[in-house]
Amino acid sequence: MTEQVWLDDSKSPKERAEALVAAMPLEDKIGQLHGGMKTINIYNIDMEAIQNLSEEEYEEQMTQLRVERHVKENEEFSIPRMRVTNGPVGVGMGDGYPSPKATALPMTIGVAASFDPQLAYEYGDIIGSETRTLGQHVLEGPAVCLHRLPISGRNFEYFSEDPYLSGRMGVEVTKAIQSHDVIAMGKHFVLNDQEDERFRHSVEASDQVMRELYLLPFEMLVKDGKISSIMSSYNRIRGVYGTEYRETLTEILRHEWGFEGYVQSDFWSTRSAAPSLNAGLDLEMPDAKWFNEENIKAALEDQSLEEKTIDRALIRRFTQMFRFNQFDWEYNPGEIDAKGHGERARKIGQASAVLLKNDKKLLPVDPADYDHILLVGQEKFAGQACNGGGGSSKVEPIYTVKPEDGLKDVLSDLGAKTELETVIVADNLSNIEEALAKAKEADLVIIMAGIVASEGFDLAKPSLPNQQDIMVEQLLAVNSQSILVLKDSTPVLMPWIDDAHTVLETWNQGTEDGHVAADLIFGLANPSAKVPTTYAKREEDLLYYDHPERHPGVDEGDGYPVIRYSEGLEMGYRWYQANDIEPLFPFGYGLSYTDFEVTDVELKRTEDQAKDAAFEVTATVSNTGDRDGAEVVQVYLGIPQDQQPPKRLIAFQKVQLEAGHSKAISITIDPKGSHHPLSVWDRGAHDFVIPNGDFTLYVGTSSEDNSASFNFTIED
Repeated sequence: MTEQVWLDDSKSPKERAEALVAAMPLEDKIGQLHGGMKTINIYNIDMEAIQNLSEEEYEEQMTQLRVERHVKENEEFSIPRMRVTNGPVGVGMGDGYPSPKATALPMTIGVAASFDPQLAYEYGDIIGSETRTLGQHVLEGPAVCLHRLPISGRNFEYFSEDPYLSGRMGVEVTKAIQSHDVIAMGKHFVLNDQEDERFRHSVEASDQVMRELYLLPFEMLVKDGKISSIMSSYNRIRGVYGTEYRETLTEILRHEWGFEGYVQSDFWSTRSAAPSLNAGLDLEMPDAKWFNEENIKAALEDQSLEEKTIDRALIRRFTQMFRFNQFDWEYNPGEIDAKGHGERARKIGQASAVLLKNDKKLLPVDPADYDHILLVGQEKFAGQACNGGGGSSKVEPIYTVKPEDGLKDVLSDLGAKTELETVIVADNLSNIEEALAKAKEADLVIIMAGIVASEGFDLAKPSLPNQQDIMVEQLLAVNSQSILVLKDSTPVLMPWIDDAHTVLETWNQGTEDGHVAADLIFGLANPSAKVPTTYAKREEDLLYYDHPERHPGVDEGDGYPVIRYSEGLEMGYRWYQANDIEPLFPFGYGLSYTDFEVTDVELKRTEDQAKDAAFEVTATVSNTGDRDGAEVVQVYLGIPQDQQPPKRLIAFQKVQLEAGHSKAISITIDPKGSHHPLSVWDRGAHDFVIPNGDFTLYVGTSSEDNSASFNFTIED
């Protein structure tokens, strides 16, 4: 038997991988190029019909696929079975059936809302710990595509409309996951910003738009997070499927950014054998429709594929497995610390909530002021814990806390004698009159409403489903003492907002849903999050409205829909500002139960310093209210170049302060940073460059706060 020198841990991970692959016959190599599931055809599934299924029917159909998530072991060469689990909102659909239960965390959009990188690390630490405990080698996350449209089905998995915020939080999640010797996988690379026709559509975007927006968070994952794997996307990019697009998979990802990990296909997104491997795809999942022995050997025979290319793909993946000592793992799944991780999830949920309105200072609620509180809403939001996010990333929770139970627990902890009653409104509003009668008599009404989006299809419009807008409007009209708690997976339109004086956005919370809502309502926690994606006043204000080429795409003669990012860099808050559209709630906005002041703001940069020299922004943040809380200082930059939007976020810092206290802060801006804060993409130079001209720096507490601004000039 050949000496297995690749098991010698004194060698580097790459040396071990090279030795292993050098010892393997071709057939064994091919067996490691793909997932171990029996090959099936998912493209005969009627996606249009699936869109009309209930959530329960949809989940049942997906479950029936019995997706297996692993690469088979090879005992002869001591290669372990590589087990893969989905993310990024917790340990989702994993290797084995049924999938193991885990902690259902708040949605990723909520993590971004926290504007707290340390919280993002905590989030990733829970995910990495549970992945390792369950014996899984790979966690498919974080996901850093952008919220280009509020109707996108997977916004709950993605962080934000802003690339820097997305990348900054994604880097911390990555570091935390990989601290547990688990492979993190950034997804979906790239331009997978919509779900409709994701198997067919092609995205057209300029180099500048791709570089400054959609590629940027992935660049940060590679350079700052040292991420070990990337998942390619379903969509076409400029007419070529993402699994075959060498420009992104090799030229940008590897040659420019220095990525040393491996690229896995999204499940069933592989479309070829030789073209995909040559382009830079390293692993087909979950089966071997293309990377099978017949296809690979035929490609080798006609010289469209080289065996060295196969070796390259395997060395990339095995290097990461050796990097995290995964050849030494024993498969021995343990028990998740459900209580401990639940408590951590509760704190993450508290820090993720955004207080949108509190006009009458109704929040926080002192239960001693109310004898009878009514909880009202539809079952999914007022009756059950909102374990959001449909599709492959949905977590099967170990436990959940329902809204009523959470409210009662906190009331009990506070020693309150308040009576709590719950009315569940039917999805078709058939019992709305009963709910209105109860609401009219209650001392305080807590309305819960929301939306749970899903992988596989986009929303028709960003509105609350099941006539909830009508329900909310009617409930608000009968009792002025009403609090609206939203549980959204994406920003929604709010036609009733003028009648709602108290609105709290908590997102899809998962396991600790009931406790988180109660903690915030009764003041055990102070909301400190900010809107990570802009809320529009009207659908007409959204960039896709009356622009079918932007979504859902137009057949331009090739037979498939083409989606053109014709808005250029004007996406998210940049769209609203560039087009002078007033949003409902701007990016970076969020209230607190206390008050803050940001004073003594200074820009410490000299006019004669080098273009790429770092500089500082300093300020004093004061909590002028009577409650402990946190504020987020945000730094934006206006860049002197045509087609650039008015502002881009380049830095932020979250500041925790006790009531009555102040803190001096310093934020460093490094022009050499991976997010290129001062730079624009120059097609001629094929690089990011800092333009000459007059820059404007804004420091405030939202994207529309211009209370402190500074001008400085950069010249060669």
